[in-house]
Amino acid sequence: MGFFDAMDIAGSGMSAQRLRMDITSENLANAQTTRTATGGPYQRQEVVLSQIGGSGFGSTLAGALGASSSSGPVSGGVQVSAIVGDPTAGQLVYDPGSPDANAKGYVQMPNINTVSEMTDLIDESTSYQADVTAMQTAKSMFTSSLQVLR
Repeated sequence: MGFFDAMDIAGSGMSAQRLRMDITSENLANAQTTRTATGGPYQRQEVVLSQIGGSGFGSTLAGALGASSSSGPVSGGVQVSAIVGDPTAGQLVYDPGSPDANAKGYVQMPNINTVSEMTDLIDESTSYQADVTAMQTAKSMFTSSLQVLR
């Protein structure tokens, strides 16, 4: 494991969590959008993350400890694999005065639950803060190592 790998891994996590927060914020901002450029209601978006290198914690730990590992390189953090739409349908709300109402007076709303989105936002913010703490800890360890070498 290289000297700055910890900072690279924490940085990739921070970047991924920031994008997740951006997508969740976009979902919340469009919770009442009943008509998009494609014609239907806004569709909730989700971020799909994947691991960079390695095949899990066990192989990473074994590699860091110098044991032989069949998986190859040490894990290098996370990356965004895709941003995908949630295929679930939103609920129908009775609003006959809306220009988006169907013949029976119902409007198809976006498939966004604001409580779930806010919970996701808290989770993403907490994960981002954990990555910040990991980066600060690595920086502190590097600084201490340099002080010892003086």
